[in-house]
Amino acid sequence: MRSVMFVQQLRIVGHSAANAYADLRAIYTWKTWTFGWLGRMLAQVTFFTLLGKVVSGPSGTEYLVLGNALMTCVIESLSVVASSAWERAAGTLGLLAASPARITWVFVGRSLQWPVSGTGTSVVALFGLGPLFGLHWEPGQVLPAVGLVVLTALTSYFFGLFLAALVLNASGLRNVVSNVGYLLMMAVCGVQVPVSYWPDWVGGAAEAVPLTHTLAALRALVRGDGAAAVAGHAAAGALVGLGWLAAAHLAFGFQLARGRRAGTIDFAP
Repeated sequence: MRSVMFVQQLRIVGHSAANAYADLRAIYTWKTWTFGWLGRMLAQVTFFTLLGKVVSGPSGTEYLVLGNALMTCVIESLSVVASSAWERAAGTLGLLAASPARITWVFVGRSLQWPVSGTGTSVVALFGLGPLFGLHWEPGQVLPAVGLVVLTALTSYFFGLFLAALVLNASGLRNVVSNVGYLLMMAVCGVQVPVSYWPDWVGGAAEAVPLTHTLAALRALVRGDGAAAVAGHAAAGALVGLGWLAAAHLAFGFQLARGRRAGTIDFAP
């Protein structure tokens, strides 16, 4: 029975992902993605890396370029907060609520273009821009690094789904929530400064964010700390990400149940 349900959920995600692919083609051409979005993200990585070099000297350049390059996939994955809110503006939220399918799996597939595109952005930043700032890769590090980028994008996407569920009935806050979310992550998850720089309670909160663990795994990979250290951090990030997916599932269910009771699931934004 569980295997049948799992297959059904995969089908829902797959059909919904077809819409995500159509959205990606509508939003970007290869020119606009390359010279628009990718260029913007590479400029951001360059800005923070050079700023850190001016402030703290060349010793922290590798630290900054690694953190900010990985951060680009997080920024794009959190676009799910805004794109999930589009369902209400498009008048499809009521139809989704009436569908027998679990709405969580619809939303999981509906915005998959963001972690896919974000993965491409981070890979280019790490392997194209990183060496310009002294970040050198061994051949054996390339595939594990790409795997960690994919893991970071997906787990950040799950975190973004939870935020999307929170603002589903307050779509005017979608951009505020996503922007504040990724800016806080940039500050406290080890992107710009080590997590240990912050008070213990801030570091404890950062442990609840997947990026903290996947970035630690990527730094361990670059340092050559060994497979066990990298796998340990990556596993922690995966578990935290799955926890946020479960929280998103509960939050979507709560929002829909409340909307049904209040009669606020409608076709208008």
